[in-house]
Amino acid sequence: MNKYRSHTCGELTIKDKNKNISLSGWINKKRDHGNLLFLDIRDNYGVTQCVIENIHKKFKELEKLSLETVIKIDGKVLERSKDTINKDLNTGEIEISIISYEVLGKTKELPLPVFSDQEYAEEIRLKYRFLDLRRKKIHQNIILRSKVIAFIRSEMQKFGFLEFQTPILTSSSPEGARDFLVPSRLNPGKFYALPQAPQQFKQLIMVSGFDKYFQIAPCFRDEDARADRSPGEFYQLDVEMSFVEQEDVFEVIEKLMTSVFKKFSNKKMLYEKFPKIKYADSMFKYGTDKPDLRNPLIINDFTAIFEREDVGFDIFKKLVKKGSVVRGIVTKKTKDKPRSFFDGIDQWAKEEGASGLAYFTIEKETEIKAKGPVGKFFSSDSLKEIMKISNAEVGDSIFLACGKVKDVEKILSNARDKIGSELKLINHDDFAFCWIVDYPMFEEDEKTKKIIFSHNPFSMPQGDIKNLDLSKPLEIKAYQYDIVCNGIELSSGAIRNHIPELMYKLFLVAGYDEKTVDEKFSGMINALSYGAPPHGGIAPGIDRIIMLLAGEKNIREVTMFPMNQNAQDLMMSAPSEVDEEQLKELNLVIKKNK
Repeated sequence: MNKYRSHTCGELTIKDKNKNISLSGWINKKRDHGNLLFLDIRDNYGVTQCVIENIHKKFKELEKLSLETVIKIDGKVLERSKDTINKDLNTGEIEISIISYEVLGKTKELPLPVFSDQEYAEEIRLKYRFLDLRRKKIHQNIILRSKVIAFIRSEMQKFGFLEFQTPILTSSSPEGARDFLVPSRLNPGKFYALPQAPQQFKQLIMVSGFDKYFQIAPCFRDEDARADRSPGEFYQLDVEMSFVEQEDVFEVIEKLMTSVFKKFSNKKMLYEKFPKIKYADSMFKYGTDKPDLRNPLIINDFTAIFEREDVGFDIFKKLVKKGSVVRGIVTKKTKDKPRSFFDGIDQWAKEEGASGLAYFTIEKETEIKAKGPVGKFFSSDSLKEIMKISNAEVGDSIFLACGKVKDVEKILSNARDKIGSELKLINHDDFAFCWIVDYPMFEEDEKTKKIIFSHNPFSMPQGDIKNLDLSKPLEIKAYQYDIVCNGIELSSGAIRNHIPELMYKLFLVAGYDEKTVDEKFSGMINALSYGAPPHGGIAPGIDRIIMLLAGEKNIREVTMFPMNQNAQDLMMSAPSEVDEEQLKELNLVIKKNK
């Protein structure tokens, strides 16, 4: 028998009554009733209540032990009285009468409470992450993460995929984010890059004749932190398939996501066949390519209304003449909402950096009219046209934004979320997946006005490949797609461009000549020249999947050892300085800032 325990702290039940057992774990909680001392002992598997009477010779010693002391208990399983049963615990029908104990690990004074899941300063939580991870909620999140990854592996193997590992030390490539660089000792002055994603390698696996590949892949990007993005590193389910079209990738991922989310959550999936929304339509209707489909609010275009003579809203009319657009959100049956609701949304928009949101409510007395600060500017006929465009009805309200297309999209996308939340329109017990498809191949850089790749440079363009018109690059669509759930982008993917000649032409549009392409992507372009199959893939983010399943809003709550907002590991003191000898070996000199 194991010398530390005969059972775990989540294992004993009424069936074990009168057994002599041993448990080991942390003192989770103590309750001193004078004549009785109760100790809750916790391990990875659960909590067991132990009890000792004050006549026991070890009572005083146990009484003095600190919470989080690691202890071994020898004792006897007793049945609890009916009025003391704890239905929240698997072990809630029994308790252990302590016969003897042994301290296995002492503890210093705790810098944060482990028993409680209360909010605590991020700096303390990350510095003492090993303590933070003992807390119930985050401990369960990390266990959930392990189970989900194991399940994904099993499902992918059932789908016929093989798991391969790709290199961590590779070459730098322009994939959108900053690389983490690693100096080479054996090649002075040269650097490896940690992979932003295994993009090129997974394509090379397809060129190598393997049909279906997957990997739980670590990725490294020198990006700023966000609630849904860790600085430094993250994990993704990297997937690639040969001889496939877009729909083949969708079929595999929809089956996988449906099985994962049904197994690990009781929430309802609104769509098992995920809706496909064109990128242009998503930007128009939701103001974003990451729409939360749980929210019923839709954006409508009202620009044409402000070209009418019977509309007197001169501020918007002047802006429309200069090329601005007017778009708005209809809120159903809000005529009885107090003025403070509407003013609050307007003030919120100003705090977001916009000029505010104009609003009015549609009413009817003898005829259709509008109530609100800008209602007087609209004739009855213009209001009827607004109602026709947006399916608005009497009693509905409309919030309007005017400006450049991108600015209007941004504020109304955020307003959808804000208003949807204020009106309690979003059911947080639902998962709403969708695909965003038909991304543009290229876009114009706002600052430089140059043509750049909008998404993934290795994607296959849509249309007649042999007669592709590159004179209008902004009109070219690509077989690129995102999978989105509840407003969170889980992944980008694409059908790949496997034709070298076409790749040279597309990169030339984005400013890369043939020589640069050969230098930057030598392995890829060379491999594609030796017979490459049509192939495509995707890479859903593991961290974001777990975040959704756990109901967390911050990715750090599902990451075992995350960095802080400044990409620092406070627990291990990384990044850190290195000594001169190491720098010499690497032929590096640190240039000090004055």
